[in-house]
Parts: sequence; structure tokens; C-alpha cells
Amino acid sequence: MFLSMILIRLAHLIISCYRAAWKIRNHGKTSPTRPPPPLPHQQPFMHPSITKWPIEGRSTKTIVCDIHGTLLRTPSFFPYFMLVAFEGGNLLRALLLLLSYPLLCVLDHERELKVMCFITFCGLRLKDMEIVERAVLPKFYLENLNLHAYEAFASAGKRVVITSVPRVMVKWFLKEYLSVDTIIGTELQMLCCFFTGLTAPSGVVVKHKALKEAFGDIKPDVGFTSSSSLHDPFFISLCKESYMVTKSTTMPRERHKTKTQTPPQSPPKPTHPPKKGVLYVCTHRTLLDPIFLSTALGKPLTAVTYSLSKLSEVLAPIKTVRLTRDRAIDGETMQRLLMEGDLVVCPEGTTCREPYLLRFSSLFAELTDDIVPVAVDAKVSMFYGTTASGLKWLDPIFFLMNPWSRYEVEVLEKVEKEMSCGGGGRRSCDVANYIQGLLGGCWGLSVLI
Repeated sequence: MFLSMILIRLAHLIISCYRAAWKIRNHGKTSPTRPPPPLPHQQPFMHPSITKWPIEGRSTKTIVCDIHGTLLRTPSFFPYFMLVAFEGGNLLRALLLLLSYPLLCVLDHERELKVMCFITFCGLRLKDMEIVERAVLPKFYLENLNLHAYEAFASAGKRVVITSVPRVMVKWFLKEYLSVDTIIGTELQMLCCFFTGLTAPSGVVVKHKALKEAFGDIKPDVGFTSSSSLHDPFFISLCKESYMVTKSTTMPRERHKTKTQTPPQSPPKPTHPPKKGVLYVCTHRTLLDPIFLSTALGKPLTAVTYSLSKLSEVLAPIKTVRLTRDRAIDGETMQRLLMEGDLVVCPEGTTCREPYLLRFSSLFAELTDDIVPVAVDAKVSMFYGTTASGLKWLDPIFFLMNPWSRYEVEVLEKVEKEMSCGGGGRRSCDVANYIQGLLGGCWGLSVLI
């Protein structure tokens, strides 16, 4: 929400101020708590630029690098800990982490990470972390990706990331967005389904030691680093070739795409229920989507949703029905509602405030051939009308609190019979992916998992 963006910007401001003050205070001195400058043969620009890596044969190479300061443009991981503390925890946890920054500035790299891990993760539920890992962090990682480093990294045949950052914070993003084969990061201890905030007995990952353990006597082909990621200068020397990321360029938003869509169900089960109502398949921006669609069409609709509180159900101006996430039960419920009239469904399953479409559930395609895609987008000036974690019933209130807001609804043509399960004999997953493509193309949205 808006508060998380304020906290991130405040964190960046405090980091910049403390760094400037530290440089002024220690001008011409060497800090006793920080590692000494690298030796002459370890100086950053002794390595050739990443642009010098030959293009030929890249697909057969194994590449090793860190996400911290190499794939990401900014060297500090503190803002990402802030995101986890706020979105996965609460405002108090985020403020405590923010207030700890002066202490973090005088600690060495290992102790700094341990303190951040303890404040951020102590008592945090694994379920909350998984939500932040999938719904919050990827957006900020993508916006901070270094284009030059990413292009070189993506061209390699095998990709390995070794980082001292907690593995749980980067695993899903690296696997799903960058197709990384191996991820080595600091592991955190857990008690039941809660994080203790302590690192595993192996401690914080030391990159050059982790690389030796992973590859043994065999050296990886290529290693990348940057001038801002030299707290472990021996790491780069263990690769056959080493290169330096010398340019920092933001990746264009249109490159933030993945190819994964709805997988086929086993077995595919198209059905042919009696027809009466029309099924409106809608993108999901806020809980207000079905209400604005009903207003735009000028007729009553029934909305089905997963995250619906009793209060929202009572206050909703249209009929709402809760689903159970049981495919068989939900299918019967939606078929019954279609017999009663028009129905609106959001197959993404949850709201998404970013310019992406999440994976579509294919259940709707098995219910009827009368499908009308609807592209919905919400424009806000201050507060987002959706949350990754927290009280969903507050989402409409936050949306209506905006000084300026706009809802855009575009009703597309009904899906052709040839592209449906019953009339065209297509698999439900193919129908879902086809409609997802239509809706994504309407607003120029990327299709994500």
C-alpha cells in the first residue's frame, strides 16, 4: 500500500544520509568494523567489463553471480528487508527495523545480516512470507534489475546464484522469473510454521566457501561481480573467467514477462451444462470490480469470490457468493448460479495491483460456452485498493479514500464457439490461456504465473 512505499523511500533517504555522514566522518581513515580495501590485484576494475564477454558459446557456459549488487542495480538489500517486515509483519516491525539502521552501519557484513534477519523474521509466519515472496518482492526486484547483467546472465546455459541474503527472500523470484538452476543462500531456522529469526547452524553464506562446496575442484566457467559487491573478493577469483558489471541500466517494463500460463488439468473435463446466464470473465484489480461491471452494464450480476468477509457480503450492493477452493464444489455452485442469471468471475483468484495478469484458473471454461471477457483497470492517486496481506475488507475503503481515482471497464466481444470447450472441443486450459491473452492485450499487461 501507500505506507509501504513511504517506508521504502524513507529507508532510502536514511541510508543515503548515513552513508554521507559516515564518509565525512571517516575521510582518510579505515573503519575498524569494516573489511579493509581490496588488495591491488583485487581492485574492481582489474576485471574486464561484462560487455567484453564473447557472445559465441554462451549457451554452453555455467555462470555464477550474486543477486545482491550484481543482478540488482542497488547494492543495499535493506529496503527488501523493510518490505518483508511491513507486508509480512506489521508497521511496528518495520519501524523497529528502520530505527536499527544506525546500528547496522557499524556492524560488519555478517552481523548486519543476522540483525536484519532477526528483526524481520522473528515470529513471522511462513504463510505470510510466501505471500510477500510471490506477490510483493518480484515487482521491486524486476524494477531494480540491471539490464546489462540480466542479458548476459540469461544467455548462459546453466545459471547459479550464490548470495548471503536469506534464500527464502529470493528463491521464488530467481526460479520463476530468471530461470535460475541452482540457488545457494542463507537458510533460516523455523519452529513449526514460524521463523525464529536465527540463521541455520551453517550461518551466513560465505560466497567463496559455498562455491567450493558446490563445485568442488571444478571451476565454473564465468563469474560476474560489481564494484559494490566486493565484501567477498575471493569469490570471483574461483571462476575460469571473471567480468565486472560496470553499467547500471534499468530493464524496460515490457521485458518483465514470463511464458508460463495455465497448465492443463489431468484429465481435462469440458462439460455442457444447460445454458441460461452469461459468464463474465473479469480481471481482478479490487473487490469493487463486479460492482463497477454491474453498473457499467446496467443490470444485476452475481459475483463469486474467495476472500469475502461476512461484513462485505452484507454491505455489497450486488449478490455475492463465497467459493471454497474445492474444484468440484465450486463448479457445482457456479453452474447453479448460471442457471439463475448472469455471473461474474475473476479467475486470477486474488487481486493484483501491478500491470500483470496472474495465472487463470480454468474452471470457468468448463461451465459454459457463453463467455464474455471483461478488462478492468483501477487508477489511483495515493492509496492502492488492494493488499497482499492483511484485511481484504478494507480494500474498498482505501480505494475510495483516494483524492482522485478512475475505474476503466472494457467489455470485449463474446468468445467464439470455436474457441470454447463445448462448441470447439478445446481443453479448458487452452480456453483460459486464450482469454487471458485477450485481456492482457487489451491493457498491454504482462502475463505472469
